Amino acid sequence: MCGICGTIDWDGRGEPPAREANVSAMLERLGHRGPDGWGVASRGPATFGAVRLAIRGLGDGQQPIVEDANGIVVVCNGEIDNHRELKRWLASRGRPVAAETDVAVLPGLFLELGSAFVERLSGAFSIGLWSARDRLLLLARDRAGERPLHFHASEEAWFASEISALVAVGHLRAGVNTKTVRGYLAAGFFPAPLSPFEGVRKVGPGEIIEIRGQSVSTRRYWRWTSAPAPAKAAANPGEFDAVFREAVRSQSDVDVPYGVYMSGGVDSSLVAAVLRKLRPDYALHSYTLRFFEPSYDESGYAEFAAKLLGLELHRVDVTPEVVPATLAELIASSGEPLADPAWVPTALLSRRAAQDVKIALVGEGADELFGGYPTYLGAGLADRYARLPAFVRSLVRRGVERWPATDKKVTLSFLLKRFVRGDGLAAVPRHLLWTSVISPELLGRLGVATAESWRLDPVPHGGPPPGDMLSDLQRVDLENSLAEGLLTKADRASMEFAIELRAPYLDVSVMEFAARLAARDRIRGFTTKAFLKQYASRYLPSSIVNRRKRGLSVPLARWLREPLHDWARSRLSSALLGEAGVRNEAAMEMLEEHRSRKADHSRPLWALIVLSEWLQWAAQQNVVFSASQAAPTTARMAS
Repeated sequence: MCGICGTIDWDGRGEPPAREANVSAMLERLGHRGPDGWGVASRGPATFGAVRLAIRGLGDGQQPIVEDANGIVVVCNGEIDNHRELKRWLASRGRPVAAETDVAVLPGLFLELGSAFVERLSGAFSIGLWSARDRLLLLARDRAGERPLHFHASEEAWFASEISALVAVGHLRAGVNTKTVRGYLAAGFFPAPLSPFEGVRKVGPGEIIEIRGQSVSTRRYWRWTSAPAPAKAAANPGEFDAVFREAVRSQSDVDVPYGVYMSGGVDSSLVAAVLRKLRPDYALHSYTLRFFEPSYDESGYAEFAAKLLGLELHRVDVTPEVVPATLAELIASSGEPLADPAWVPTALLSRRAAQDVKIALVGEGADELFGGYPTYLGAGLADRYARLPAFVRSLVRRGVERWPATDKKVTLSFLLKRFVRGDGLAAVPRHLLWTSVISPELLGRLGVATAESWRLDPVPHGGPPPGDMLSDLQRVDLENSLAEGLLTKADRASMEFAIELRAPYLDVSVMEFAARLAARDRIRGFTTKAFLKQYASRYLPSSIVNRRKRGLSVPLARWLREPLHDWARSRLSSALLGEAGVRNEAAMEMLEEHRSRKADHSRPLWALIVLSEWLQWAAQQNVVFSASQAAPTTARMAS
């Protein structure tokens, strides 16, 4: 795991010392990601840099890796889980790899396979590679999008793990992109290739970028595509057991201490249970959050699971007093806004875990792959609801909308209000409305035109045609809210304290197994994750497997009414929000409506607060506002 960055001076006018000074400045911004090593290397017009968090091959894993004979320079953030297999293959091709570190296989693989080498990799990674022979800068990101990568392409090319590093060298001349920033308010994140800055793009999950001068070519090398087994074929828990155990084994096959993040729910508990079976004698640490608001606190469930599995559990208390400073720290280190309220608690958990371990296994991806979200259930019910007479649906909506706001977590009233607001929409737009952070009505009130609040393309980049409704919704979530929301949160929160998170559910073999499941094995009646729960029963008691899904939520509703109200007011009144196209008066009205319990605006208010905090940080970097986004010439390569 690392922080990586680099630049290509296409005309070769700049001197290496000047480029190395710029790359060193970028590494200063990325230093929190890699306390175990620092390196800069220049070859021809290319200068690359990396800070290292040592996970495998502790003695010889310094980067950048330079292969002078063929003019290759490469940096990699992440882990190549199948590196031993790849080393054997390279040796059979006459390219032995002596180094122990997993990323040492990358130069030889490129020389053998060209850009297609990325398709042979298994793991969580983002890669920057320079080939002098091809005059090529290649950027790539893993299939699920666990590891981030951003770039800027003009007369020079720049790339970095985090946007803050690009800001450090002053190459964002066009400034803040107010169009995409306003769009962020709908989803709470920036789907690839968008970013909050003009001219800066995000490498998408499962994507390869090839840059030659100002020409940028993009190819999607992998995409989750549901191909269910024949209708009568039953999913095989025994087959999946071998797949999942190998994913957990390979991700815990490291040279440093590791642990597991626990919520007490089925996803993280199953990871911990399989890990304990595979490594029964390992002193396994686990970590969980504790809230003092009872409906949000799941530490008791985590304690039960930890005792059952023989894990040492560490609890981290989350209180509102730490929120403002922690949020400001996360925004300054990452350089982007993210509206997930769990960003701050995940950072607090990571700060504690970093005292004991360098890597933690987590349960991310299980809901998207195996059908775990209530919205997937709602999608099946919505068609039946739509067949009711219009006057009945109108009565239902009026009744539901009258239910008072509550501070409790994921209540029935919250779910039903979301459900009825999607009436009359097609499956994907309805799903996006249900999962949006700020509704179209509130966006209009804030002065953000619905047309400006871009929504997510369910099949971007000319990908596979729509399949069954459930698969389409899962793919939308995998490629957007998971890759650019949840995994962004996990990466930025954990790497702020130099701890790597790995998700066994996002191993390529696990993802491909889930794609073969029939819809009935994902959602069965009112049971979500039907197959995964059946499989989990091999390792866990029913009280864990069948506990109602809750997810990591934060008691924002109460906090914004009471201890964080004055802080929220100061952020929502910022003139910078107005410059970004948000009506301050409307934001302040929403805060007072929330305080008086006329409505629960906690999620919209949080998205606005985060945006305001980020705009303040951007202003301190002397970045200006712009109205439209300029982009380099882009050609789409055949997939």
